[in-house]
Amino acid sequence: MRRETVALYAGTIAAYSDMYLTQPVLPVISREFGVGPARAGLTVSFVVLGIAAASTFYGPLSDALGRRRVMAGATGLLSLATLACAFAPSFPALLGLRALQGVLVPGMTAVSVAYAGDRFRAADLPRVVAGIIAASVVGGLVGRTVSGAITAHRGWRASFVAFAVLTALAAVTLARGLSAAAAPERGGWIAAYRGMLRHLRAPRLVGAYLVGCCLFFGWIGIFTYLPYHLSGPPWHLGTGAVSAVYLVYAAGVLASPIAGRLAGRIPPPTLIAAGLVVEALGMAATLVPGLPFVVTGLVVLVLGTFTAQAIAPAFVNMTAREAKGGASALYLTFYYVGGTLGAWLPGHAWRAAGWKGVVAVCGGAVLLALAADLGLCARGEGS
Repeated sequence: MRRETVALYAGTIAAYSDMYLTQPVLPVISREFGVGPARAGLTVSFVVLGIAAASTFYGPLSDALGRRRVMAGATGLLSLATLACAFAPSFPALLGLRALQGVLVPGMTAVSVAYAGDRFRAADLPRVVAGIIAASVVGGLVGRTVSGAITAHRGWRASFVAFAVLTALAAVTLARGLSAAAAPERGGWIAAYRGMLRHLRAPRLVGAYLVGCCLFFGWIGIFTYLPYHLSGPPWHLGTGAVSAVYLVYAAGVLASPIAGRLAGRIPPPTLIAAGLVVEALGMAATLVPGLPFVVTGLVVLVLGTFTAQAIAPAFVNMTAREAKGGASALYLTFYYVGGTLGAWLPGHAWRAAGWKGVVAVCGGAVLLALAADLGLCARGEGS
C-alpha cells in the first residue's frame, strides 16, 4: 500500500506541476508574444478548459477499463505534450498545446481519488485523499517556483523540457507501483457514463460540485493575476521574486493532512465551510497596503482553500453509491470549469479596477461556494 500511495503522489505532483508552468511567468510570455495580461492568462485557462472538457471521459473510462491503465497511459502522453510546448513557434500554437496538456491531465487527477476509494478502507480514505491533495499542493508549488527559477536563467521553454522529464518518470512510477486489483465495473463505458450522469440528481453531490467550481474560480483568479500585481507599482518585483512568493503554497501541505485527520470528528460540510470562510478572509487581507500583509493574506488563503479542498473530493467519493470514478470526474469537471472562468474573468476585473477588482470577483465566488455547501451538502439527500 505504501508503494501505491507513493505512485499516486508522484503522478499527482507531475500533473499539477505541468498545469501551472506558465502562471508565474505570464509577464515574460506577454512580452515575447506581444499579448496583454488577459490573453497571456489563456495559457492557464486553456489547460483548465481541457481538463474540464475531458474529466467526464476519464472517470467512466477508468470504471470500464481499470484505473492503473488509464492513469499511467495518460501521464505518459502528458510528458510528450509538455515537451512539445517547449517548441511552440507561436502564441496560438502554445495555446493549442496547453489545451492538449489539459485534455491529458485528468487521466491522472480525475481517477486518483476513485483508485484510493477502491484500495483503502473507508476509515482511511479521508487521510489518503488529503495526502493526494497535499501532493497537488506540492505539484503546484514546484511548477510555479521551479518554472520561474528556470525561466529567470534559461528561459520559459527550458522549464517545459525539465517538467517533461519529471512527468515521464511519474508515468513509469505509476505503471510499476499501482495495483490492477481493482476490477473494472461491468457494463462497459456507456453504462459507466450513465452512472456518472445519475449523480447530477443527488443534491449533496451537486452541492459539492458547485463548491469545487466556485472554490477553484477564486483560487486560480487570485494566483493567475498575482504576478501583475506584484510586478507593478509599488513593488516592481522581478520574475524570480514573484515565483518565490508562490512558496506560500507550502501552507497547503500542512493544511490538507490536518483537515484529513479532523474529518473523522467533524462533519465534512462543516470543515468545508470553515475552509471557505478562512479563504475569504485571506483574500481580503491581500488588500491591506504593504507586501508583508499581502504575503500573510496569501498564506491564510492557502490554509483555507486546502482545508476545503482536502475534504470535498473524499466527501464526493463517500457520498456516491455507484460509479465512483464518474462521481470524482464530475467533481473535477465542475472544479475546472470554475478554474477556466477564474483564469479569464478576473483579467477583465483587473483591467477595470486593478487588484481590488480581482479580489472582489474572486471573493464573491467563495461566498457562492459557502452558500452551496450550507444549502446543499449539509442538508441535501444522499445519492
